[in-house]
This record gives sequence, structure tokens and C-alpha cells, in this order.
Amino acid sequence: MSHWFQRTFKLKSHKRGCYLITEEILAPIQEELRKYEVGMCNIFLHHTSAGLALCENYDPTVQKDMENVFCKLVPEGKGLYQHDMEGPDDMPAHVKSVLSGASLNVPVTKGALGLGTWQGIWLMEYRTAVHTREVTVTLQGVQK
Repeated sequence: MSHWFQRTFKLKSHKRGCYLITEEILAPIQEELRKYEVGMCNIFLHHTSAGLALCENYDPTVQKDMENVFCKLVPEGKGLYQHDMEGPDDMPAHVKSVLSGASLNVPVTKGALGLGTWQGIWLMEYRTAVHTREVTVTLQGVQK
């Protein structure tokens, strides 16, 4: 029989950058996650100016490089975009969010996330100022 579990919680606040948040995602769901033999974990970010990604979990220079790549792909600047209600980083943040996405699906295997050896869950914060972000994590699958 399939079981469902869902929890919504806030992440630590961050300014622009890429942040490894695997442990921060796992902490509030660990007890429930251990109950699943097989299933899926969906992580959904409730925002349009940040994103989620699966990427390198070992070398933090990858995080800085990824931030630099996104800034080059989607530059900021006065007059570049029509939508600038919240400042020059507003529209670029929305574009970056669309590129990276606001949700992840990760398999659940024997009570743990089925991540690869070097994979980690990243928060990609695209706004210059510090923001607090909220996620909903949903587990679905067969329990042990």
C-alpha cells in the first residue's frame, strides 16, 4: 500500500549564491524517510526568484562557479528588462529560477534519498539581498 507524508518548512536565509542544503532538507523529514522501503521524494520551493538543483556536494568552488555562470547567462542591469519592480536583480532572478527549476524529484531507497555519491541538493538564491525561502517536501511510496 502506498503511503504519503508531507512537511513544509523554512530554510536558512541566504543572499545570492549556491548553497548545499541536503542536510537541511533531510533533518525535518529523517524520521519519516526511514519508514520508506521505496518511493519518491519531491522537494518544492515556494518562490519565483530562487531555484533548486542537484549538483556537486564536495567541492564548494563548484557553487561559486555555478553562481558566476548564471550571472553571465542572465546579466543584471538598468534598462535590460521591463519588469524591475523590486530592483535590477528582480527579473534576472525570475529567469534564473525558470532555468534551474523550483522542484526536484529524488528516489527513495531503503529509508534514504537515492542520491549519487557526489550529488547534493542545492538552493540557488538569485536575489542580492538576504531572503528566507520555504519548501514543501512530499514523500510517497511503500513503507517497510
